[in-house]
Amino acid sequence: MTTVRVCAGRPSPLGVQDRHDGFNFSVYSRHAERVELLIFEDATSESPLAVIDLSAPEHRTGDVWHALVGGLRWGQAYAYRAFGRWAPVDGKRFDGAIELLDPRALAVWIDPCPTPGRRRHRSLLVDQSFDWQGTTHPRRAWSETLIYETHVRGLTIESGSGVAHRGTFLGVAEKLPYLQELGITAIELMPVQAFDDILPTGRDPSSGLPLFNYWGYNPIALFAPHSHYASTHEPGSELREFKTMMRDLHRNGIEVILDIVFTHTAEGGDNGPTFSLRGLDDSIYYLHGNTACNYLDYSGCGNTLNCNHPVVRDYIMDCLRYWRADMQVDGFRFDLASILGRDEHGGLLSNAPLLECIAQDPILRGAKLIAEAWDVGGAYQVGCFAGSRWAEWNGCFRDDVRRFWRGDPGMAGAFARRICGSPDLYSRTGKAPINSINFVASHDGFTLNDIVTYTTKRNLANGENNRDGPDDSYSANYGVEGDSKELHIEQLRLRQIKNMLATLAISRGVPMLLGGDEFRRTQLGNNNPYCQDNAVSWYDWGLVERNAELVRFTKKLFEWRRRSPVLSADAFYAPTEMRWFAPSGADPDWEKSTHAFGCVIDSPLCKKGEPDAAAGQPDANTLCLLFNASEAAVAFRLPAVASCGWHLVMDTSLPPPRDILDSAQRLQIDETGGFTLGARALALLCCGAAAP
Repeated sequence: MTTVRVCAGRPSPLGVQDRHDGFNFSVYSRHAERVELLIFEDATSESPLAVIDLSAPEHRTGDVWHALVGGLRWGQAYAYRAFGRWAPVDGKRFDGAIELLDPRALAVWIDPCPTPGRRRHRSLLVDQSFDWQGTTHPRRAWSETLIYETHVRGLTIESGSGVAHRGTFLGVAEKLPYLQELGITAIELMPVQAFDDILPTGRDPSSGLPLFNYWGYNPIALFAPHSHYASTHEPGSELREFKTMMRDLHRNGIEVILDIVFTHTAEGGDNGPTFSLRGLDDSIYYLHGNTACNYLDYSGCGNTLNCNHPVVRDYIMDCLRYWRADMQVDGFRFDLASILGRDEHGGLLSNAPLLECIAQDPILRGAKLIAEAWDVGGAYQVGCFAGSRWAEWNGCFRDDVRRFWRGDPGMAGAFARRICGSPDLYSRTGKAPINSINFVASHDGFTLNDIVTYTTKRNLANGENNRDGPDDSYSANYGVEGDSKELHIEQLRLRQIKNMLATLAISRGVPMLLGGDEFRRTQLGNNNPYCQDNAVSWYDWGLVERNAELVRFTKKLFEWRRRSPVLSADAFYAPTEMRWFAPSGADPDWEKSTHAFGCVIDSPLCKKGEPDAAAGQPDANTLCLLFNASEAAVAFRLPAVASCGWHLVMDTSLPPPRDILDSAQRLQIDETGGFTLGARALALLCCGAAAP
């Protein structure tokens, strides 16, 4: 049995620090009247082996309660109890019967068999030492970045994933060869901060089976990796395995971006559970309305963190620094990032202190910062989010690309702007194309396969009577809802998938691919499967072989982008670098319902990396892009080009392998005869067969 020794300890840093004479515990609570520190022999112990009362003056400095405890070892568990008034209208929700997690716990144990009235989650003492073996951040430039958004568990939990450690951090690393073949330079992981995934969120109305939180957008401990993503139950194994994943990915040049949640917690609204922040100081950590028991909800999850309060701001900044410096993370995607710019009353700040701190922090200076520049309170800040340091999920790119290829009238001008890096959104605020994270599909909404397979969402299995998830996904089924055995329907769907992937590859900005879109992963029409920890969300790796044509197309597509620096440049096109034209060769009329048009890109960047630049072909990489979103083939009059001639690189209307060609396979196009592009198709031509 452990024998503990207790002395005053120090108030900083907050959290737990291993000192030679013991572990220093420090926790913030301004309004608690008394705080107890509970020490357990292990996480599953029913009773604490020591209860340390921190009420004595030597254990409190200002609003911080602290103690130095000797005689402890790694793997032991601890918790806090905070006592004070129960007055929700005043933001006081103290209940000394509840064990509270340390807000800065580096690892947590989640009770595998909780009940609604007995939710035990305990903080753990864990060894942070790790041999990084000399690896460090790859430091990829934005202009060479290709992001793959995925879920740690969903990526490899299916039996056909071919990995030894299914559904874990280690399983992600085992997929390295596949990611490298695809050309991925960064993976964006859906939340890995410890979250509550044990108690049911509801039940499937058809099967009656319980539904559990799968996505992870309900954190309970922001510093701790989710323990269920480890391959063993050994305390702290999630830290070692997360770091092992990071080390292996970095060694192979792949960065890791965390989808991180600082906007709300799993504690929900007035009737939600208490895990940590609510029990320690509800009025400080959360936004409240006219009465403190009325939580302001800009997250859609019942509560909103008071992000610009100095205490909460420091908490978030310390958390980011920890993931960056200690866990070696390369960047962050901030969920519902507009919330980070709201004040204590919920108003949007013009110069939010937290956002400025993140952008200017010296430790975070090299990290990639991505904002989901909106929230459910009505804020939409795409194109104007908090300065040039931030990249943004470009929701306009997603919607305009889907609508153009669906054939919606009047979309040609918006589509052309998205290809150019969205200058209408970003140039007016001094930003660049690399501030735009371009995507056609993400975890929020339909997969790319489902965008061309369903016109309406199929969310009944979520148990919310199909009310959840977006109602309009700008999708189409092309003849029948769901799977089809009609060859012409499947061919058209595949072509539309290729069109949208190709648009992603040719557009200036940073492309993001939703994991599995390259092999037609489906969610069976569910556009909000946050609670579907099953085959609806898991990757079916058998689709890689069944859709090998699309996988091949995607690999070659992004390989071609990598070899064409003009497409990924970090500046907007100059007017002289692009010429738009209608199929007739005249200037397009953007005011009309234009479904077919083209452009020539002739930029100095076209010459970079040209294999035979020294051989006297100055325009060998000039590009011609042709788009046809109509239901009929269109004949284009091609612009005149130098003696090298136009050569076909890609035509999505052609069967493989002619849909995308290597340089040795390209045939010269007879300019005098024009070029006929099939219905709903995209073509790319280059000047010179030896071009990338």
